[in-house]
Amino acid sequence: MSVRIGNIDLGEFPLLLAPMEDVSDPPFRYVCKQNGADMMYTEFISSEGLIRDAAKSIKKLDIFEYERPIGIQIFGSDIEHMREATEIATQAGPDLMDINYGCPVKQVACRGAGASLLQDIDKMVAMTKAVVEATHLPVTVKTRLGWNDDTKNVYEVAERLQDVGIKALTIHGRTRAQMYKGVADWSLIRDIKKNPRIQIPIFGNGDIDSPQKAADWRMEYEVDGMMIGRASIGYPWIFREVKHFFKTGEFLDGPTVAERVEVCRTHLEKSIEWKGLKTGIFEMRRHYSNYFKGINHFKEYRMRLVTAATIDEVQDILSEVELKYSAEMV
Repeated sequence: MSVRIGNIDLGEFPLLLAPMEDVSDPPFRYVCKQNGADMMYTEFISSEGLIRDAAKSIKKLDIFEYERPIGIQIFGSDIEHMREATEIATQAGPDLMDINYGCPVKQVACRGAGASLLQDIDKMVAMTKAVVEATHLPVTVKTRLGWNDDTKNVYEVAERLQDVGIKALTIHGRTRAQMYKGVADWSLIRDIKKNPRIQIPIFGNGDIDSPQKAADWRMEYEVDGMMIGRASIGYPWIFREVKHFFKTGEFLDGPTVAERVEVCRTHLEKSIEWKGLKTGIFEMRRHYSNYFKGINHFKEYRMRLVTAATIDEVQDILSEVELKYSAEMV
């Protein structure tokens, strides 16, 4: 059976790319889409930034036809500002709007946004209602189990947010207090999915880092789909590997060095296209070590890649990498 968010058909058991700050930009989304991500989100965007017309926030509204279906994710602590930001983001033409009630980082949570709203469910519900009423698009939410171990209130959150009109809910299997430490606990996510009152799709998030785990947890926790975040950084192939395993029960071979280089080039090309030459080259530097993780004696190449100042230099080093490691593997 197909999973639907409003009128968006995501097929059976979709894999979603998580919205990650400084990672999930259009160049990165491009390579994830190429490798099988069914739905993606922008990096989270500050409602205050959108209202103030801050350049960085406005830039994050950029979405492209090839990315669809795509959601714009916003966060904030002021209900009226969230309503206004929703109207602005809707104009950018996404397929849905998403609210971040999960971000645990201090700059966000300590300003009363992100996961901090797990401490004030009434305000969270009022804010969600305001967002739902401010757009014709389906609204989804991403959140956590609760603020800490004593307040795992996501069961109540799921019911109340569904009541004010959200069309899907993604739950990260940790509390805010856990940040990204410890093991994600999906048992509460399963309880919510089994709650007869819940009619909307429930997606699980947290610790999906292998096809085997994705298949096991799909059976065990009975969610409608999965959102993958950190495991996709430098490894967009995770989406195709999980899908292949679901379909065949077999592991797909990991990417060859040539494939790593190819995706790296594509990512770089898209980065320059979107950010301009200088910033595009500069911001790509944080990705090289992830793309070539696990390759022996790569340090020297990494050092050269992160100091290369021109596109030709980068391309030459990548060609060298491809030649050297492909020769070694023969």
